[in-house]
Amino acid sequence: MILVLVEKDLAGDAVEVSLETLTFARSLSDAGGGVPVDAVVVGDVSPALQSQLAAYGVRDVHALGGPGFAAFAGAAWASGLETVLAATRSVVVMAAGTPRGGEVLAHLAARSGVAMAANVVAFDGLAPFVVRRQVVGGQAVEEMQLSSRPTVFTVAGHAVEAAPAVAPAAATLVEHAPEVAEADLVARVVSTEEPAPDLSGSLKSARVVVGAGRGAGSEGGFDDLLELADLLGAPLGVSRVVTSLGWRPHHEQVGQTGSRISPDLYIPCGISGAIQHWAGCSSAKAILAINTDPDAPMVTKATHAVIGDLHEVVPAINAEIRRRRAG
Repeated sequence: MILVLVEKDLAGDAVEVSLETLTFARSLSDAGGGVPVDAVVVGDVSPALQSQLAAYGVRDVHALGGPGFAAFAGAAWASGLETVLAATRSVVVMAAGTPRGGEVLAHLAARSGVAMAANVVAFDGLAPFVVRRQVVGGQAVEEMQLSSRPTVFTVAGHAVEAAPAVAPAAATLVEHAPEVAEADLVARVVSTEEPAPDLSGSLKSARVVVGAGRGAGSEGGFDDLLELADLLGAPLGVSRVVTSLGWRPHHEQVGQTGSRISPDLYIPCGISGAIQHWAGCSSAKAILAINTDPDAPMVTKATHAVIGDLHEVVPAINAEIRRRRAG
C-alpha cells in the first residue's frame, strides 16, 4: 500500500502539490500492479475534500484528529503518520516536497530507521526501487536506490502534472485519534498570520510572474515593479535576500525555500540568479532577465535579457505598455 500525506489550503482543499503527489503515487501503483493509494490528512476532512481525493484515486482517507494535531508540529504529525503506517502496513510513504512535507517525512524516516529521498522527480525501477531526485538546488539529478521499508520520499513540486484518476475511488473516511507525546510538541506553531490578499493570483499558478531582487535597492524600491506586475496582471515574486532584509513578505519568495513557479513568462529584475533561486524558477517556459551584470547567472540562463538598471528599464516598459493600451 502507498500512503500519501496530503496538505490542505486555507479553504480546506488539497493543495496543488499534494494532488501532484497523488498523481505520482498512482503511476507508482500502476507500475506495481495496482496497489491501493491511501491519503493521510491532519484535521477535519470535509465532504468536498473527500470527493476531491476520491477523484484522484484515493481508496481510504485517514484523518488524524485530537489535541496534539490542533497546530502544526512536525514530530507530532510524524507520530500520527507512524500510527497509520502501522495500521495499514504500507510499504511506501510519500509527501509533496514542501517545508512541511519534508519535515514530517524526515521525522518519520528517523523514527523508522530508514533513509529518505527528497525532491524525487521520477522512479526508474521497482526491484530494486530506484528514484531520480533533484540535488544542488535543482542543478543536477541523481539516482538513489531505496532498499529499506518503508520507502520514504518527497516529490518535487511540478515533477508531474496533477491529473484525476480515470475512475474515482471510494475515499472512505477512517478516523484516528492517537496520543501525542509532549516531547513531540516541543517545536510547534504557536501563532499564524495570514498574508495580505494576492489580487494578482497565486505565484504557483500564475502564467506571468514579475521577479525582484537586491537590485530593487531598498524597501521603497518596488513601486515600478509593482506597477509592472499590475499592468501584466501578475504576482510579484522575490529572491531570498529581499525577504531576509525585510523588504517584502516571505510568502512572495521564489526559490528552494520559497515557491516553485512554472509560468509562461518570468521577468526577474535585479536578481543575480543564485542556485537557490534558480531551483524555484527553472521550470519557467521563458525568462526575460533585467540586470546590470551581463555575466549574472540569471542573465546567462535567460531566454532574453536586457542589460540595464531596473529603475530605468522597468519604468520605460511600463510607459510603453500604457502608451499602447491608450492607443
